Amino acid sequence: MNARANMRLIACHECDLLQHETVLQRGGVARCARCGAPLYRNRPDGLNRALACTLAALTMFCIANAFPIVGLEVSGTVVQTTLLGAVRVLYADGMWPIAGLVLATTFIMPLAEMCAMAWLLVSLSRGYAPRAGRAAFRALHTVRPWGMTEVLILGFLVALVKLAHIASVVPGLALFAFGGVMLLISGASASFDPREAWALIYKSSLADAPAYRGHARTAKQAGFFVCHDCALVSKAPPHAHDGNCPRCHARLHFRKPDSIERTWALLIAAMVLYVPANVLPVMDTSSLFGAQKDTIMSGVAYLWTSGSWPLAVLVFIASIAVPMLKILALLMLVVSTQMRSRWLPARRTKIYRIVEFVGRWSMLDIYVITVLVALVQFNALATIRAGAAAIAFGGVVVLTMFAAMAFDPRLIWDAADQGHG
Repeated sequence: MNARANMRLIACHECDLLQHETVLQRGGVARCARCGAPLYRNRPDGLNRALACTLAALTMFCIANAFPIVGLEVSGTVVQTTLLGAVRVLYADGMWPIAGLVLATTFIMPLAEMCAMAWLLVSLSRGYAPRAGRAAFRALHTVRPWGMTEVLILGFLVALVKLAHIASVVPGLALFAFGGVMLLISGASASFDPREAWALIYKSSLADAPAYRGHARTAKQAGFFVCHDCALVSKAPPHAHDGNCPRCHARLHFRKPDSIERTWALLIAAMVLYVPANVLPVMDTSSLFGAQKDTIMSGVAYLWTSGSWPLAVLVFIASIAVPMLKILALLMLVVSTQMRSRWLPARRTKIYRIVEFVGRWSMLDIYVITVLVALVQFNALATIRAGAAAIAFGGVVVLTMFAAMAFDPRLIWDAADQGHG
């Protein structure tokens, strides 16, 4: 009993269940006893590995943005593009919303993630707390879901298959460099343990852990706030409904404010944009043989008839099935939660987890369009421009991601906890 009382108190971010930390084996993962969500991991020498991967990723990122991604040759005319060059072409064509979205998700957010992690890890490796460490931790938590380098790589591959039917394609150095960035960022994220970093900053992993010996099942019932930025469990002042994290200074609430209302608003907006995103042309192609307007579905059909059926299936899943299923899944979650349903809370929490994970992959078609628009600029021979559907589709992706972030899965369990009461 005394040993348990000395263990750090934690709460699940998805069901709010209060639990105590336990000692894990090397490489082990602690999961919530109620909903199965991963709580923390044992990552041996994780900070040093994360630092090495982050510094290598920054180096590769500079190379990836300094050299062309791919070259395209038609009738002696060679066109090459970098990632930032492709963004400039989109902006020049008047597609500034798509240009901004691509720039943010493939350049600004990954760079911000790597810089924030490097800032933290370099200081920690030298044995002192980083300046503005709280801001860096919070920035890392904010930008990480929006860095989509792995989706960008897949978009490059799909674009290369389409371009191979137009002209000779020569992969550039940046294509391989971006592949390295993807692997290194993934390695850094897998190795980085925020708990270990906070323990080094505060010199003790138990420094800010509240003591609790009550019988409440959840942090809210026990009067505890749970910080989603640094995972600290802290005691809420009497009668308070919000506050600030004593460790990272993030804003705290027992539940996300107006979660259901904000999720509904974002979902309705996404559903409105989903129709033009799939009906209007996503690309306009002009060539010697005339003009052609392609929708997302016609692009899938082109890949299928050209023999690239694995990519056709992939694009169909990422660009058509995933956005639709994500909208339907979020609708089911928000309706059942609003009705205070006690139906299979663990299953619904798992659905939410899947929705949150797969949402970013819908950006695939946006990246394919970006590469095609940047490269197929042969004036009289052939020209590709982004269509109106690209803006609508980008809006669907962003709005559904925001909707998933606005939804609070802990609300699913509130009805079940009342039932147990």
